[in-house]
Amino acid sequence: MERDELAAWLRLAMTPGVGPAGARRLLAAFGLPQQLFAQSAEALATVASPGQVQALRAEPPEWQARVEATWSWLQASDPAAPRRLLTLADPAYPQPLLHTEDPPLLLYVQGLPTGSWPPAIAVVGSRNPTPQGALNARQFARSFAQAGLAVVSGLALGIDGAAHEGALEGAQASAVATIAVVGTGLDRVYPRRHLELAHRISRHGLLVSEYPLGTRPLRENFPRRNRIIAALGQGTLVVEAALKSGSLITARLAAEQGREVFAIPGSIHSPQARGCHELLRQGAKLVETAQDVLEELAPQQGAPTAASPAAAAAEPEPFLLRAMGFDPVGLDALIARTGTGAADLQAQLLELELAGQVARLPGGLFQRTGRG
Repeated sequence: MERDELAAWLRLAMTPGVGPAGARRLLAAFGLPQQLFAQSAEALATVASPGQVQALRAEPPEWQARVEATWSWLQASDPAAPRRLLTLADPAYPQPLLHTEDPPLLLYVQGLPTGSWPPAIAVVGSRNPTPQGALNARQFARSFAQAGLAVVSGLALGIDGAAHEGALEGAQASAVATIAVVGTGLDRVYPRRHLELAHRISRHGLLVSEYPLGTRPLRENFPRRNRIIAALGQGTLVVEAALKSGSLITARLAAEQGREVFAIPGSIHSPQARGCHELLRQGAKLVETAQDVLEELAPQQGAPTAASPAAAAAEPEPFLLRAMGFDPVGLDALIARTGTGAADLQAQLLELELAGQVARLPGGLFQRTGRG
């Protein structure tokens, strides 16, 4: 990413009053941020409120300082654990997130060099697990990693940390063993007790955050990052959880995204089992071994998990639909996401439109109809 491109994306992300949904509308209408900021106030007013137009025409406070800090962070990247900033229009952006209602505009990523996002399962649970719960998380995660599934969790104390540790123990050579989705900037580690664990994850997995560098561990950030944990996994396993637990939020988000939810049962006398029992009453799959989960997810293992030229050539329509997400999107953004030429994209979009899977909207925008 060139510095000017980085600056434009950060400016959009920092513009007061625009927000993620507003930013996506602007990108769909005008293309990439550099093109967006070249628009006149009159053009911007066709898709933005007067207050948003005024904000877009001014430089956000602290913008230049954040550009400098982010550029320096990227340039200091370690080849063994490279640092990247993935934008919503980047072909390397994780495709499962495009299927969510609120995909992050930017993703800060540090870790094992990889050209694609691996098949994965989310493993979540209590910050204060029982010894058996922590052991279960570690053993299940080790088995998942040995089977080729990356383990996604949140780097928190308790079940999260045990799951990351187990995945690292089962790591396959040159494979992403685990993905830690954090609620701070990637220049910080929270909790500090997991500093060494985060370092190992960056060598054998990925650290991921939607929050800019310097972001402190704010309480409201942690429930929000759960939607990313749920989206990156083909399913979510809850090991132990109380009735009021962030893990149940992750499980609900996974179910809403059409992913499998698994729960390990526990003692009826244990408060840490009540969340899992509630999930089981709601239809989660009861599992006793890692193999139970692997058998449920086996049909998904052969499906492509990331955009690649080979996948696009073999199955252009499904690949293009995944790249579109669910918001209206313009041709320029699709070109950036897919790496496909304008003429080929127009032909594919016409085929999808004739099949009833894509609708053409005013302003040169396209949107999935929900039939794809």
